[in-house]
Amino acid sequence: MSISDKALIDLMYIIALFLGGLALVAAPIVISWLIAPRKTRQYANRTDQIIECGVEPIGDAWMRYGAVYYLYALMFIAFAVDVLFLFPVAVVYNTQYRWQDFIELAVFVGILSLVLIYAWKKDVFTWNRRKSRKA
Repeated sequence: MSISDKALIDLMYIIALFLGGLALVAAPIVISWLIAPRKTRQYANRTDQIIECGVEPIGDAWMRYGAVYYLYALMFIAFAVDVLFLFPVAVVYNTQYRWQDFIELAVFVGILSLVLIYAWKKDVFTWNRRKSRKA
């Protein structure tokens, strides 16, 4: 097998993977276009709504969420990102292990734990329900 034959085979693999990727992108779009309904039963006089689904909206769209909701979301994102950091570190520790790396990781997890304890002491995790206003 010559070098040009091997390069041609490698090029065919690249083209096949590229076409497979395009098929994976195009398939959901084509399938949703084929099975999506063209008209709903209640489509008349719904053009002024933000979402024209035929369902009457209940209440005002501008709801107020408490700040605690956003604190929960930020804490979740912070810990999710940190867990994503810990997975590659665990894989590297499986192959080459040093005490300095373990101490650095322990300091990182310790700081995260201190943040969690601080938030707990400040009652960030208590969700007080608002009293509903009676009309």
